[in-house]
Amino acid sequence: MRFRLSIPLLGLLAVASPAFAALSPQEKVMVDTVEAEYERSVSLLETLVNQNSGSLNLAGVKAVADLLRPEFEQLGFEVEWKPMMHTQRAGHLIATHAGTPGGKRLLLIGHLDTVFEPDSPFQTFVRDGQYATGPGVEDDKGGVTIMLAALRAMHAAGTLQNTNVDVVLTGDEEDAGDPQDQARADLVAAGRRADAALDFEGLSVQNGQDMGSIARRSSNVWTLTATGRSGHSSGIFSKGAGDGAVFELARIIAAFREQLPEPNLTFNVGLLGGGQGVEVDDDGVRMTVAGKTNIIPPLAIAMGDFRTLSQEQTERVKAKMRQIVAAHLPQTEAEIVFDDPYPPMAPTEGNRALLGRLNEVNADLGLAPMPELDPLKRGAGDIAFVAADVDGLIGLGMSGTGGHSPRETADLDSIRRQAKRAAILMSRLGAESKP
Repeated sequence: MRFRLSIPLLGLLAVASPAFAALSPQEKVMVDTVEAEYERSVSLLETLVNQNSGSLNLAGVKAVADLLRPEFEQLGFEVEWKPMMHTQRAGHLIATHAGTPGGKRLLLIGHLDTVFEPDSPFQTFVRDGQYATGPGVEDDKGGVTIMLAALRAMHAAGTLQNTNVDVVLTGDEEDAGDPQDQARADLVAAGRRADAALDFEGLSVQNGQDMGSIARRSSNVWTLTATGRSGHSSGIFSKGAGDGAVFELARIIAAFREQLPEPNLTFNVGLLGGGQGVEVDDDGVRMTVAGKTNIIPPLAIAMGDFRTLSQEQTERVKAKMRQIVAAHLPQTEAEIVFDDPYPPMAPTEGNRALLGRLNEVNADLGLAPMPELDPLKRGAGDIAFVAADVDGLIGLGMSGTGGHSPRETADLDSIRRQAKRAAILMSRLGAESKP
């Protein structure tokens, strides 16, 4: 029955509720609109989820963008599709709304793609009361749905009209295109124009409490190659034969485990092999190894990642890893090469101040304050590419569990509180003038 209440009647109920006493009349309209359009939001989410958009399904990613284009255009956004075929990915949806000249500009970030390609058996939206499963239902089609629910609420209240907004929905967040500087050029440019960045990836909930997130760790990939002299195994460790490539590799990895640990750092070995010959496929996910038990292996390769909370920490860890690699065993050599797919988003006072603004909204909505989330609880994400240029908040999207697995589940009721929070926060920030 509650979905059949008219917006005016919902407005009267909101006025009568002590929890909303601090809200302005326009903000009460936003609350009412989110409630009244809840089922519309769920229906849009179902449509988006049922369109496969695995990162490598270029046509599918574009199809999701096509579904979203009219949603933004109806709200007065200029919408552009930026093809990214030169990075071997589909492209990005960029939507721009011109508000009051001189007003703060907001950057809203989300993504169109999922980790589930067309050959995955996990393809369909299934609803069970307030919960739903499906590919991308939480990450990040749920977040995009909440973004639009908040913008529609602003539109209904008349606050969107005066707000400067850039939306960047990347088509390759789960598997970024290459070269990366081209794949993220539009996002970086939008970050440099913005006064605040809001990331609509999933809401973190711990022990039933919504958490605020002001930091994301980096994602750095390393490849370690060790070489040694080949020969009969009976000569291993001799002056002429040396220790072989596998022992050199093992020395380095053991030293990583002993010497690298520090706060906010994690590191992992994901792929490893050594022998007479080692081949790694072009995607870096499969390794073929050949050798014999009585041959000293001349080649060993290991690949892994490490994650940091600041660029300073990234550079310091790299330097320590290089130092460890350089202390070679007899008759061996080793080299480590780094790739940095995602930079860190360090916790800053500017980000913390934005969380404070969000908690003011929470108080006015009668919601509990959101404590800071431990950065180790979040993975890397697109907002990190703009973190050096603009203050930001993470986690304005859907609450859910089982991300990146066939158990991905969304708590649909989180649409209500997340869209209300976002609409009011964006309206308040957008009404301010640039300093």
